[in-house]
Amino acid sequence: MTQTETGTSADRAPAPVHWKLVIDCADPHAQADFWAGALHYEVEDNSALIERLLELGALPGEATVEYHGRPAFRDLVAVRHPDDPYDHERGTGLGRRLLFQRVPEPKSGKNRLHLDLHPGEGRREAEVERLKALGASELRQVKEPAGEWVVMADPEGNEFCVA
Repeated sequence: MTQTETGTSADRAPAPVHWKLVIDCADPHAQADFWAGALHYEVEDNSALIERLLELGALPGEATVEYHGRPAFRDLVAVRHPDDPYDHERGTGLGRRLLFQRVPEPKSGKNRLHLDLHPGEGRREAEVERLKALGASELRQVKEPAGEWVVMADPEGNEFCVA
């Protein structure tokens, strides 16, 4: 009998790769607040992990800030889908996530990767207005044979589309 006949590893597909989208920015906490609001996601709470690392001396105090009334990493913060699983001890999402990390250089060109938001049939205009109220700017409206969408920018100028 072969491995395939016994139903072992030979006939199983590899497990999907877990990923997160990492976005370079000047102010990770402001970006996390914007995108959590834009996507109806939750900002991750890593405070228990941070407090443990501080107690152990494994994390210097200057690597942290107070954010929403709790300790947070100074240079990175993530948002996650509220229905996805997460590690309760670390506060880290195990599903759909965006991680914002501080970088010293400013955004200098067009994104090579961007998010397309799909609010649902007939809701694009209202969604564009909601996102503008959160701090986004409207760059242009596009009407092509393939469809219509609005190109927008988040508070740091990263482009995204609302279809």
